[in-house]
Amino acid sequence: MIYVGGTLVTVGVAFLVISALGLVRLPDFYTRAHAVAKSETLGLLLIFGGLFFFPELTVESAIRLALVLLFSLLANPTAVHALARAARRAGIPAWRSDAP
Repeated sequence: MIYVGGTLVTVGVAFLVISALGLVRLPDFYTRAHAVAKSETLGLLLIFGGLFFFPELTVESAIRLALVLLFSLLANPTAVHALARAARRAGIPAWRSDAP
């Protein structure tokens, strides 16, 4: 069972690294926000899901972990949506490939 947990944690960390790379490499706020919202949420989901397979996990820890997982699953996409909406209202332009 610990191999399943370790694999899930490793894949989750890979998604967080992809999220960080997207944050650095993508051209504008909106594409960066999209990359972070999707891959960070999936990475956290995989990491927290993998931690459930470790034998050292107690019932109290599992409850706390499940609550943090639920909060992250709800808060990450909601926060990125609110940031993108505020950026749109502030007039931050979207990147265009045909722009000079």
